[in-house]
Amino acid sequence: MTAEKVALIIAGGSGMGAAAAKRLAADGFKVGILSSSGKGEALAQELGGIGVTGSNQSNDDLRRLVDAAIAKWDRIDVLVNSAGHGPRAPILEISDDDWHKGMDTYLMNVIRPTRLVTPVMQKQKGGAIINISTAWAFEPSDMFPTSAVFRAGLAAFSKIFADTYAQDNIRINNVLPGWIDSLPQRDERRDNVPLKRYGTSDEIAATVAFLASEGAAYITGQNIRVDGGLTRSV
Repeated sequence: MTAEKVALIIAGGSGMGAAAAKRLAADGFKVGILSSSGKGEALAQELGGIGVTGSNQSNDDLRRLVDAAIAKWDRIDVLVNSAGHGPRAPILEISDDDWHKGMDTYLMNVIRPTRLVTPVMQKQKGGAIINISTAWAFEPSDMFPTSAVFRAGLAAFSKIFADTYAQDNIRINNVLPGWIDSLPQRDERRDNVPLKRYGTSDEIAATVAFLASEGAAYITGQNIRVDGGLTRSV
C-alpha cells in the first residue's frame, strides 16, 4: 500500500472479527478494535493499533474508538462490523425484550458505528463498510431466528445506504458466512455443505480484506455468500 490506511473492527476480540483484524493489519492497515471482553484491546496492542474495551451497543464506547482513531491517524478508511450471538428460541416463544436484543445484536450493531464513520469518510471522499452477516439472511433457519430476521433487515439497510452514499465513494457490502470453524463442529452440518467442510475464519477474513481493497472498488450494496455452497441460489 502506498499510503497509510486505517480500519476499525467492531467486535474484533475473537473469531471472525479477530481474524479480519489480523488480516487487515497484515495487509498494511492501521487497526482499531472494539470488543467487550478486553481481548480486542490486547489484540490491537499486539498489532500496533489502538483498542477499546466496550460494547457495540453503546454509542459512547463506539465514539471513544472513532475519536481515538481520528486523534491518532486522522482518517478511517474501512469499518468492519462483526457481532456476538443474539437470542434463540422457537419463533413465537421469543419475548419482546429478546426481539429487541436481537435487533441490537444484528442490526443496530451496524447502524450505530456507520453513523459515526460516514461523515469521516465523506470528508475523505471514500471508504468501505463491511458487515459480517450470515448465510441464513436470505435462507432463514429456525436455528437462528433473530439473526435471520434482523440480518435480512441489514441487507435492506445496506442497499439503501449504498444508493445514498455512492456519490461520496463510500461502499457497503455484507459477507454471509455459513458454518465456520469458530462454531462448534457437527458432522450433520458439515455433511450438508456441498464442499463437505466447515469454512475457516481466515477465509472470511480474506473476503473482508478483498472488499476493503482497491480491487473491490466497483462493488457496493452486495451480499456475498461464503458458505461452501450451502445456500447456493439459482
